[in-house]
Parts: sequence; C-alpha cells; structure tokens
Amino acid sequence: MSAKSNALETAVSDYIHARTVLEAAPGPRARALADRCFARLAALLAPRIRYFTRAYGLSDVAEDAAQVCAIALHRAAERYDPARARFTTYVNWQVRAELQALRHRLHGDQRSAERRRAAATLSLDALQAAGADDWLVDSDAEPATERAAADHLAARAADRLVRDWASRRQALRGDDGRAAARLAAECALVRRHLAAGETRERLRESDRHIVRRALADMVRHAAPPGAH
Repeated sequence: MSAKSNALETAVSDYIHARTVLEAAPGPRARALADRCFARLAALLAPRIRYFTRAYGLSDVAEDAAQVCAIALHRAAERYDPARARFTTYVNWQVRAELQALRHRLHGDQRSAERRRAAATLSLDALQAAGADDWLVDSDAEPATERAAADHLAARAADRLVRDWASRRQALRGDDGRAAARLAAECALVRRHLAAGETRERLRESDRHIVRRALADMVRHAAPPGAH
C-alpha cells in the first residue's frame, strides 16, 4: 500500500477505537476525540474526493458533492470491517456511489462522451499501482471536505443534545400521551434553533421561554463536574 493508503488505514483504526470508547463511556472528552479522529480521516480523503468530483463532472456543484462524500465517509467508517477489505477500497466505492447518485439526481442519465470516458477510468487502485497517487493530491479539496464534515458532526451533536434534553424532560413529565406530543413539538422547536446559519422564525414569548430553558439545561449538563 502507498503511504497515503497506510495513513487512511491508521486514521480509520483510530476513529473506530475512539468511537468504541465513546459508546462505552460517553462524555465530552471521548466525543471530542472521536470528532478529531473523524476530521483527520476527512482531511486525508479530501484529495480523492476532489478527484472523483471532477471525474464525475460535478465540479460546478463541488459543495454539494463534498456534503454527500462526507456522508459516505461517515457511513464507511461506521460499517468498516478490516477483516473483509482495505478501507481505501471500501470508502472509494461508498464515495463513488454517492457521487453517481448525485449526478443522476442533477443531470439524469444524460452524459457527454467526455464524462463517460472519465467515469470509466475511476480505478484509484490502478492509478496508485501506476505511481499516479501523488498526482491525485489536491489541497484545494481539503477545506470544502473539512467544512462538510464539520457541518455533519455539528448536526449529530445537535441531535444528541436535543435527545438528551428530551430524555431528562420526559423523566420529569412521565409517560402521559399529551405530554409526549407536547415534548415532541418542543424538541422540533429547539432543534431548529440549534442549527447555526438557519433563518429563525419569530417566536412567541412562550416559545422563547422553551428555547431559553432548553439551552440553559443543555449547557448545565454539558459542563464538566465542578464547572457550574
């Protein structure tokens, strides 16, 4: 394997270990370690994602391509079994499948002859065997891919915060059906206001109170012991 393939294998092993630790003992430090390992994995894969994006004729929607590739990377890292294949090969198929699906959604099945030829030469392993691995390096892809990975991780963190907050609220309210429906509506409201960059609707005073109370509760429970 090339040095880059070896680095990918090491990075995914580190992420799997960090994820295992997080699942066994959830906490801010374990979560931060898992996030750093995933970000490292995304940075290493960035040149390949840039190459595949060009090969599939999606350079004009590079940001969308980076987002679907971040999803593919996360799925590949979650499901990877080292006993069955190298991560380099496994993640390549995941990324190519997402980009092909994106191209089909955007352009249908109409492709130029040039794009068909490009799509037919997408064997990264063959390029590496021919010594072309260094040619694939493109540092311009790293910022976009890291940004997409960061957005994905932020969304996961927001979902986790809302889910934990809802569990605490449900423990206080009990299993009453009306209370459960009201809590679901509150969760949707709070989740929208955790999404950075979204346009937020004007809230009634009662809704503002729900959001403020939820955020205060999240901050209180996320803080390390002794920091209150």
